[in-house]
Amino acid sequence: MAEEVRSGAGGKLLLDLSALRQGEARLDRSFAPGLFPPGRGDDHSVAAPVRLALAIDRDGESYRLRGGLGTALELGCSRCLARFEMTVDIDLDVLYLPQRANAGEGELEIADDDLSTAFYRDEELDLGHLIREQLQLAVPMKPLCRATCRGLCTVCGIDRNVEHCDCETVWRDPRLEALRALRPAGRPGSEGS
Repeated sequence: MAEEVRSGAGGKLLLDLSALRQGEARLDRSFAPGLFPPGRGDDHSVAAPVRLALAIDRDGESYRLRGGLGTALELGCSRCLARFEMTVDIDLDVLYLPQRANAGEGELEIADDDLSTAFYRDEELDLGHLIREQLQLAVPMKPLCRATCRGLCTVCGIDRNVEHCDCETVWRDPRLEALRALRPAGRPGSEGS
């Protein structure tokens, strides 16, 4: 089935649905990381070949894609800004339906099943779009190089995972200095605040 996937304009990886005659087909391909360059505003890049293994079930005009997607992403740590790789293994279950013109039926409530539904047109599925979308969803909101990352010092800017500094990181409100001066030394609460 490898010959049914071709590159299209704009970096699309198109799957020719007209070649799928039987009820089920398999797709097992690896794609070079260069096919998925970072988009505008992306904070990640694909660091390893993307492995896509799918079972494609055809039922009339609908196609259900089930399988997995695996690769490694390069991310920037949200605490220390160091670049690191994160392994990604995603289970896929997406229903593709033919795209129809919007009939202007007004507002509709979206059901849970609608979130795993996508659309195709002209007997082609854009696997590149599916892969990019799934990778974007796999990126954590706050990526960390490790759970114990200490981040950057807010005063001097050194990486506290690598070096130690003696900067005072507790903020003291300067408006309260006059009140702090009135406290006798050695009383509880005379330090900090």
